[in-house]
Amino acid sequence: MSATTITESPAVVRNTSAALSDPGFLADTWNVMVRELKPMLREPASVLFAMVQPLVFLALFSPLLPDVGTGSALQWFVPGIIAMTALMGASMTGSNLSQEIMTGSHERLLVSPLTRSSLLVGRSLKEVVPMLAQAAIIVVVVTPFSFDLHLGGVLVGAVILALFSIGVGALSFALALASKGQEWLFWTVQQTLIFPTLLLAGVLLPLEGAPRWLTFLADLNPLKYVVEAERALFAGSFPVDTVAYGFLGSGTVAALGLVVGLKAMRHSS
Repeated sequence: MSATTITESPAVVRNTSAALSDPGFLADTWNVMVRELKPMLREPASVLFAMVQPLVFLALFSPLLPDVGTGSALQWFVPGIIAMTALMGASMTGSNLSQEIMTGSHERLLVSPLTRSSLLVGRSLKEVVPMLAQAAIIVVVVTPFSFDLHLGGVLVGAVILALFSIGVGALSFALALASKGQEWLFWTVQQTLIFPTLLLAGVLLPLEGAPRWLTFLADLNPLKYVVEAERALFAGSFPVDTVAYGFLGSGTVAALGLVVGLKAMRHSS
């Protein structure tokens, strides 16, 4: 089947705004999200396997953390680790789409009655579930070790991270579509971007006292504001400006991801 045939099919190509207002869009999005969640539900151990790296970071870095003077250093470190887990987990999901492109599964979905918008949005919304599961596991693990659990702050922080995960997931899928099934290209770009993003967010090391050029780059990083909001919320405080910047940062990533992802999906063939 030619790319022209796929592009011109009225069943799968709709204007984005029209698709989002279509009552069938919600049903399509739900079906896509359930489809994407089934492998994780069949193999819940995959969620635990993804926890190896953040748990290793907690085990090896925690003893080296300096005394913060206002309580356990875990209160500062754990929110950053959870944000790191959300970023890394969501940014890797495009690899699944790359495999679908190579096997022809993605092309079959494009010619199905599902709207292209739902294919992207459903996949992106799916990223919230493993993120919440992994965050819950980390909180349960660290709570017995001098970590004060402030449930209200954790729940608000989870909402911020949910928006962030949706946006990063959508960007990951857009990267997979742009890579056209070339996994080496996907992983090269993903790995090149992810570590500077983490370091410039102050996840592992504080940014106070950093050179001016480094703080300038950090100020451009939305994850920095997400991490700052998470740390305040996990500590049991609710500074309105910090939390608002956290929502603004995650909302910006979500909006950018969906816009870029929908455009990439609309031109996918």
